[in-house]
Amino acid sequence: MKKNIIGLVHNVPRATSYAFSAASSDVMVQVCAIEEALSNLGYPSRRIPFTRDIDLFLTEFRKEPVDMVFNLCETVDENPMFSGHAAAVFELLGVPFTGSSSMGITCTMDKVMTKRVLKACGIRTPKYLIYEGSSHFNAAYLTFPVIVKPRFEDASIGIDQESVFESEISLKKGLGSFYERFGSLLVEEYVNGREFNVSLFGYPPVNVMPVAEIDFSAFPAGIHHIVGYRAKWDESSLEYRNTVRRFPENLSVPLRQSLEKIARECFHIFMLRDYVRVDIRTDSNEIPYVIEINANPCISPDAGFVASLAHAGIDYKEMIRQFITFMSLRSR
Repeated sequence: MKKNIIGLVHNVPRATSYAFSAASSDVMVQVCAIEEALSNLGYPSRRIPFTRDIDLFLTEFRKEPVDMVFNLCETVDENPMFSGHAAAVFELLGVPFTGSSSMGITCTMDKVMTKRVLKACGIRTPKYLIYEGSSHFNAAYLTFPVIVKPRFEDASIGIDQESVFESEISLKKGLGSFYERFGSLLVEEYVNGREFNVSLFGYPPVNVMPVAEIDFSAFPAGIHHIVGYRAKWDESSLEYRNTVRRFPENLSVPLRQSLEKIARECFHIFMLRDYVRVDIRTDSNEIPYVIEINANPCISPDAGFVASLAHAGIDYKEMIRQFITFMSLRSR
């Protein structure tokens, strides 16, 4: 029986090093890991780069037609606002692909749109304002401290200790430089509590994987408890060495049920598919607030999503096999 040919469609990281190149180049780690897993499963695969040159992509795509696609496009030419465009092309071509639709990816990449939808659906998310470069920004609506995030970036790009502001005076001093670097900004209240990652996996029914918690207990005093860019990508940093992922067994039943319920609601509200990670923080009263919805989260072997599946007994090879099953169901 002929095995399907699997396309590994990926964005192309910059050739030269730059401020956030570690996050960008990680896509090739995912490509290599999936390629190896597919080979072990007996599936032929081939890499197909995706850039803004659609003619070039289509020429490469049609050289040897593929039956299914692993969509690994996190940006297009480093522009995160185009993150859903690859999925849109696959939809037009009629080829089954992993992960969420172009609409789901595009909506959840926009942090402001995500919060608007969550709020409309009655799901708690920290209060926020949008900053678009105005010299008359009034943050009186918010309770400090606040955290500033690029509206459209992913992988904690633009988020670090310097992103948290304790007062409106310091915020107004710092907003300009953030805006120059990243454009439109989300300014939201900082929830100083526990942080949980809730992964979901499956098609057509979705299953909630074991809930992970980020352990900040080793952080020294004065360091904000956030998973910023250094915590994710800078192996030499204090944050990276002391941001530990755990799978707590002693969560109260009401809290665990609440986290799982919220994650499921997010999954269905945004019409997501296959695999998602919802990041939730709780305040001192254990009230949960959604801070991020990650459609198509990173699936490098050391990623949080993969760790959650492993904790549930699903190893990397089995995860890839199940992705193929999901696509096969959609191709019928």
